[in-house]
Amino acid sequence: MTVTQLTAFLAVIRGGSVTAAADELFVTQPSVSSAVAALDRELECELFERAGRGIRLTAAGVAFAPFAADVIGLIELGRRAAQEAAGVAARRLQIAAVTTAAESFVPPLMRAFAQAHPEIELTLNVGNREQVLDRVRTHAVDVAIAGKPPLDPRLVTEPLTDNEIACITAPEDPAAAAGRIESIELSGRPWLLREPGSGTRALNEEFLAERGLAPHTLTLGSNGAIKQAARAGLGVSLLSRAAVEVELASGRLGEIRLKDGPATRAWFLLRSGVGPARPSVEKFIPFVRAAASEHGDRER
Repeated sequence: MTVTQLTAFLAVIRGGSVTAAADELFVTQPSVSSAVAALDRELECELFERAGRGIRLTAAGVAFAPFAADVIGLIELGRRAAQEAAGVAARRLQIAAVTTAAESFVPPLMRAFAQAHPEIELTLNVGNREQVLDRVRTHAVDVAIAGKPPLDPRLVTEPLTDNEIACITAPEDPAAAAGRIESIELSGRPWLLREPGSGTRALNEEFLAERGLAPHTLTLGSNGAIKQAARAGLGVSLLSRAAVEVELASGRLGEIRLKDGPATRAWFLLRSGVGPARPSVEKFIPFVRAAASEHGDRER
């Protein structure tokens, strides 16, 4: 089993075809097909099967994929660690964050860490919940900040700070000045949702399902779009208070206070549990813990 075979296998998954994988890797289609076939022989099972005009993973392929991603990811981690140890490249820390966190408290956190550790180069990858989890699992980033993660033995997670949820609406909405109301009173309202794969979308869908509400929904691709739509009176939505506190304080958005609103959740720090943590990660984690504890003390 070779790195070339694993790389070709993962590229076919990403691209959905041998042709796309060949284009990504700048090699010929026969070389990709040959690498995948060799991997089939090594594993003594087929990893892909025909699906109409395309191909899809078999059950064996689905089972094998996370291990292949771990191997390639660990090799990349090892390469970076070797470069750091040899002084070939500057130290780097690659962070991923869900959109809500990236648009609120993560940038100030990164600025404070950069001031304390100017020798470490920081990068921030922003995506929805599923994208962030995938980047951690495949070792594309070193650490991530997201909402509550799924139970996964390949992830090391710890809660950081509270994530309070607010129900937003247009500033002139009478419900925003009506005191606390029951969620059933919003049953006729359109509901604004993020795209599939977003933790914010999952929060809203869970909230509606638990209360037996099935409103008309409008899907938007970002928190910013949801805030603008709510401000224009197109519907209501649940968003992290961290993402809307500026608009609420300035009156650009209204807040509907729900008697049966969602409970306060937590922001989590995530990293892969496969392989050792790099030195920059070992500096970042206690820094974030201390920052979260200080923030909690101020809130109390």
